[in-house]
Amino acid sequence: MSFAATCRALAPAVLCQHSDLVVYLIPSAALAFLIRLLAGSHPVFFLFTVAGTICHELAHFCIGLLTGARPTSLTVIPRRVGRHWELGSVTLTRVRWYNAAPAALAPVLIILLPFAVAWWRTRPGWSFQPLDLALAFALAPQFLSFWPSGGDWRIAVRSWPYLFIIGAAGWLCFNL
Repeated sequence: MSFAATCRALAPAVLCQHSDLVVYLIPSAALAFLIRLLAGSHPVFFLFTVAGTICHELAHFCIGLLTGARPTSLTVIPRRVGRHWELGSVTLTRVRWYNAAPAALAPVLIILLPFAVAWWRTRPGWSFQPLDLALAFALAPQFLSFWPSGGDWRIAVRSWPYLFIIGAAGWLCFNL
């Protein structure tokens, strides 16, 4: 049985069509897992998360700026808060129902970065180069930083009116 046939039997078609992207990103995802395990043991391992923290906080800052949430400060210096570490933060001074979810959930967009790099590196004619090893280390923190924090989700809840808008749009799409 060929790889394509086996893939189609076990996974969705879109995953099989882009299996080269997935294979390219496996080392980065494995490094992200390792960094996550080690970061809890000693603060020195926070150095491996700096690139992801910068991207996470910049996503909040930029989308907050675009949506009128008025970001006033950005920090990526880790600090101890109770029993856990806060790796960075952005202060938004004008969070309203219409901009809370976009500004708070903006880090989700970070996941596009590893896939864009994988697409660029796996175009036809690709072969492993030392640059790919460096990119694996650079992309690993992005896998750790794209998911919004608990505080981000609490801020995003302020956009609950969007549920009615999405529900109405869905109803119109399926009933007209």
